[in-house]
Amino acid sequence: QVQLVESGGGLVQAGGSLRLSCAASGRTFSNYAMGWFRQAPGKEREFVTSISRSGGNTRYADSVKGRFTISRDNAKNTVYLQMTSLKPEDTAIYYCAAQPAAALSTFYVPIRANNYDYWGQGTQVTVSS
Repeated sequence: QVQLVESGGGLVQAGGSLRLSCAASGRTFSNYAMGWFRQAPGKEREFVTSISRSGGNTRYADSVKGRFTISRDNAKNTVYLQMTSLKPEDTAIYYCAAQPAAALSTFYVPIRANNYDYWGQGTQVTVSS
């Protein structure tokens, strides 16, 4: 089992930037594909981005392409989400998720929430207009 703790959320003006971090503990971090999801009030949880266990492959939701960047540091057991050009519609709770992938391709990047076995508690991101 792996434990995930997100940090870095906060209040930012439109056009600003934030970097979220997700620290993992408990198992070999490099065996997990990682993802970020978000949930706005009254809406379903939606996929934002994911990264393969090697870091060599990534996927992004169309709504964040060109603005958000996912990365990971397997030596630090951490995955990051760099968010730039933030918009009010990016306001949501952002969740980090992990999917065991040791037996799968190093390029495997799951994008569905039900692909992921482990979730963090979330961090609030609020973008003011």
